[in-house]
Amino acid sequence: MHRRPATAPGRARVIGTWAAEHAGWCLAASLALHLLAVVLSPPSPLDLRVYREASPLLLTGGLYDYQLHTAPPIPVLPFTYPPFAALVFLPLGQLPWTVAVALWQTLSVAALAVIAYCAARLLPGGHERPPHSRVLLWTAGGLWLEPVRHTLDQGQVNLLLCALALAALALPCSPALRGAGLGLAAAVKLTPAVGGLYLLATRQWRAAGWALASAAGATALAWAIAPRESTRYWFGLVTDTQRIGPAWSVRNQSLRGALARLLGPGAPAAPAWWTGIALVSVVAAAALWSAVRRRDLLGVLVTAELYGLLVSPISWSHHWVWCLPTMVWLAHGPGRRHPLHRVALAAWALVTVGRLVPLLIRAEDRLPHPAPYPALLAWPGTAYAVCAVLSLLAVAASPRPVPGPPAARLSPARV
Repeated sequence: MHRRPATAPGRARVIGTWAAEHAGWCLAASLALHLLAVVLSPPSPLDLRVYREASPLLLTGGLYDYQLHTAPPIPVLPFTYPPFAALVFLPLGQLPWTVAVALWQTLSVAALAVIAYCAARLLPGGHERPPHSRVLLWTAGGLWLEPVRHTLDQGQVNLLLCALALAALALPCSPALRGAGLGLAAAVKLTPAVGGLYLLATRQWRAAGWALASAAGATALAWAIAPRESTRYWFGLVTDTQRIGPAWSVRNQSLRGALARLLGPGAPAAPAWWTGIALVSVVAAAALWSAVRRRDLLGVLVTAELYGLLVSPISWSHHWVWCLPTMVWLAHGPGRRHPLHRVALAAWALVTVGRLVPLLIRAEDRLPHPAPYPALLAWPGTAYAVCAVLSLLAVAASPRPVPGPPAARLSPARV
C-alpha cells in the first residue's frame, strides 16, 4: 500500500504542528543565533549614542545643538525627540557604554516578547489566554524582521515604545493606566500618539482623556525643567523634517517618501500627494469601521498604526516594528484564510525577512546626487507602503461581525 504524497497545505500543517510543539526550542535557537550575530558583528548603535550623549545637555542647554557626525547621506545625527525624552534617557549617561548597549539590547529583545504576547491577546478570543507556543514562535521569528533588526542595530527606542503602548492597550487595567501608558510613550516620541485613534475608535473616552493628560503632564514637566529647550522644540523644531533626514531616501518608507522617489522631490506638494493621502484615508476609514463592527481589537490597532506610518512625513524603516502585530493579525485574525490576508502576510514576510530595504539603501548610497531617482529602485522602494495598504484592505475585507457586545464596550478589560 502506497502512502499518498503530502500536499503543500499538509506539509505546512505538519511543520506548524512541529514548531508549536517545540516553540521553546525555536525561541532558544533564535536567541542563540542573535547572540552569535552580535558577537561576530557587534552593532554600532548610533541612535543610542545620541540618546546617551545628548540627554545631559537638556540641563545645561544646547540639547538641540548636539550633532553626532557620521557619513553621507545623513552626515550628522541631531537629537530630534521632545525634551521629555531627554529626561527619560538621562540615566544612560551614568552607565559605562558597554553596559548601556547590553542593557538596551536585552530590554529591546524582552520588549519584542511583550509585543508578541500583547498582539496575541488582542486577537478575538486571545484575552482569555493566548497560546503559549504562538507567543514564543512570533518572538523567535520577529527577531529577524528587518525593522526589528534595524532597531536593535541602531539602538533605537521603537521596540520599547511599541511594547509600552501595546501593554497599556492590551492588558487589563484601569482607564487611567491605559491612557497613561500611551500618553507617556507619545511624550517620548511623537509616533505612538496615533494609538489615540484606537482609544477613540473603541470609545474608551476616559482612557483617551488620561492619555492626553499624561502626555501634557510629561511635556509640562520637561518644560519646567528646561524651558528654553522646550520652547525651541515646540515652537520650531517639531515641524522641521529636514533636520531629521532626507525624505526622498528609501530609508523613509512613508507614502511621502515613496512619492518623492517616484515623482521627484516636489511630489508632497503636488496633487498626487493629496490624492494619495485621500485614498489611504478612505481605505483606513473603511478598515477601522469594519474592525470596530466585528469587535476586532487588534484589527483596530493595526489600522491606526499603519495609517499613522503611511501619512507621517517620515517613517524610517525601523519605525515599522508594527509589522509584527500586523503579521500576527494576518496569520491568526478573522478571515485569515482569505487570499488577501495570505498575500499581505507573504508580502510582509518577503520584504522584512528578505531585508529588501537595506539592499535598496546600499544601492541608493552609490547613486550620484543630485540626480533623478532611478525607477528600478523607486518602485521596490514602495515596499512597506504597499504592504501597509494591502493590510488595510485585508482589515476592511474581513468577515462581518458576529453577535456580541456593542463596539462601545470594546476594551481588553471587558471583552
